[in-house]
Amino acid sequence: MTTTHTLSPSLQDQFGQRIAARLNNDTLDLPHDISERLRAARTRAVAARLIPQTRLQLSQAGVQQNGTALLHLGDEGLNLWSRLASFFPLIALVAGLALISTILDDDRANELAEIDAVLLTDDLPPAAYADPGFLQFLKNPTTPDPQQ
Repeated sequence: MTTTHTLSPSLQDQFGQRIAARLNNDTLDLPHDISERLRAARTRAVAARLIPQTRLQLSQAGVQQNGTALLHLGDEGLNLWSRLASFFPLIALVAGLALISTILDDDRANELAEIDAVLLTDDLPPAAYADPGFLQFLKNPTTPDPQQ
């Protein structure tokens, strides 16, 4: 079983200072070329460490004084016009669906109007409308002429 010990920030600082002092004492015995390589590596490490700290400070700017976090949603380079332009495909889709619905309704109304026009202009007796075969007559407009 492993146990983790958490130290307070002041104890962590004291511990880090003791380790740094111990390492500094041991570097006095190192040759010059090794100490120069360590100095260069330390300089690179400190420079690399500065970049994440500035990012951390910027992200901590979103924390209010009472400890609640603010939600920063970046605009990802989108200005007002590009945001509006992202809605154009949705608007075009809705307009297209409305147009299709209107066209289909008009086609259906035209078909019904043609049937009504045929019924009203045809020379059928009123009893023909009650005949069960009348629907078949409407479906088959190319009925043979009885006078032939």
